[in-house]
Amino acid sequence: MTRPLLIIFLTIFVNLVGFGIIVPLLPFYAETFGASPLVIGLLFAIFSLCQLAAAPALGDLSDRYGRRPVLIFSLLGTVVSFVMLALAHSIVMLFAARIVDGLSGGNVSTARAYVADVTEPKDRARAYGLIGAAFGLGFILGPALSGVLAPISITAPIWAAAAVTLVATLMAWFWLPETVHRARAGVGNPFRYLPGLAARPLIRRVLAIDFVYWFAFAMFQTTFALFAARRFGFDAARTGWFFAAFGILGAIIQGGFIRPIVARFGDKTTFLLGVVCAATGLVAAAFAPTVPLFALTLVPMAFGIGFGHPTISSIVSRTARVDEQGRVQGAASAVESLGRTIGPVWGNASLQQFGESTPFLSAAVFLLFTLAIAAGLQTDEM
Repeated sequence: MTRPLLIIFLTIFVNLVGFGIIVPLLPFYAETFGASPLVIGLLFAIFSLCQLAAAPALGDLSDRYGRRPVLIFSLLGTVVSFVMLALAHSIVMLFAARIVDGLSGGNVSTARAYVADVTEPKDRARAYGLIGAAFGLGFILGPALSGVLAPISITAPIWAAAAVTLVATLMAWFWLPETVHRARAGVGNPFRYLPGLAARPLIRRVLAIDFVYWFAFAMFQTTFALFAARRFGFDAARTGWFFAAFGILGAIIQGGFIRPIVARFGDKTTFLLGVVCAATGLVAAAFAPTVPLFALTLVPMAFGIGFGHPTISSIVSRTARVDEQGRVQGAASAVESLGRTIGPVWGNASLQQFGESTPFLSAAVFLLFTLAIAAGLQTDEM
């Protein structure tokens, strides 16, 4: 691991600790303000909708001015949003906090462009696997901290999230080197580039795959807490511990399995395998009658995420020229945000209307649709 990769790994890890604290807690926190499942879905969705508006601009700015200042700005926005969340006294304030986080939330897309800057194409899947491991590790410590702190106070985990994200900001400020060569950076209004990117058949198809994939996973991720609460009586602390266990599986898979699998089968086949594993796990989870069986279904889901997340990122990066990584990653983040905007609304609304199994089954169906689209990609295009 090179020094830039190490620093971006640590920065994303600490940032994801903060994010991992919030995800299992937010549904229970919103319920203290009287929020219904649909409103909880909208809380997740408004964040992604704001990212949809901001991500292409942040991607272009990172091409023009550098990854480092954009990443620092994004992390600071997240710190502010967590403080607003902890001090909230109404559902309106919850929405305001999520809007601030979404508008400044270019940290993941910027980190992905940064990885593309400092790695060769043949090494990107492994590098994205390391970033995926940072996600997995963040989702171990973050939910575990949420599980420890939630019994003390419902806002204690949120203050902890603000503190660890501030640490990530300081790490990026003091230690993260710049990678962009400004002479090669793009200029202009980034929204002008989106039609041009979509006009290129390979990019259009990959962005469609990216959208459906994240749409499906958003349904699973944002309904997990309510599913477990309704089916098995989980509270915020127990949900946090379950998320932590899921993170351990994901970190092991992405950190240890992804390199040999991609080296043997390539990005496309590994991605398809991940989609099949995830869909299988989701269907099994939807019908799991007991906690032990539900825990068992997390294994194929963890393999699905471990194989799918880094390879879809690598596939997206391979569609872009060196000088347009920020734009393409910004466009990818935009379609991902669109998926994460619609997914939580459908997932939580269907849970409210049709029962807790519906979001998981819906997610499995859309993952199979992703499988059909991705199977048509030509291997030589990858």
